[in-house]
Amino acid sequence: MARTKPSEQLSRAEIERFLAAAEALHKSIAGPLLAYHREHCQALPEAHGPLLKSIETVTGQKAQFIRWNGTGPAQPRRSLRAGSPRATLAPHHL
Repeated sequence: MARTKPSEQLSRAEIERFLAAAEALHKSIAGPLLAYHREHCQALPEAHGPLLKSIETVTGQKAQFIRWNGTGPAQPRRSLRAGSPRATLAPHHL
């Protein structure tokens, strides 16, 4: 009897299920309230390291649901209207 090699490609539905499970795991790790002490802040990324690596290995992309420090992806700056109070601030205050 010949042994067939399983497909190495996951279907889109399988990837979506994997990402949903990974997000649930992320929330279970990050869910407990942690004090913002140096040790806690360092421990969280260390705990997520294997999870992030597996997501990138399986999907070929970085996890979209993890946003460190709540900042999320970079956003373009909004243009300031002339005469607005913030338009007169020094650039480092914007």
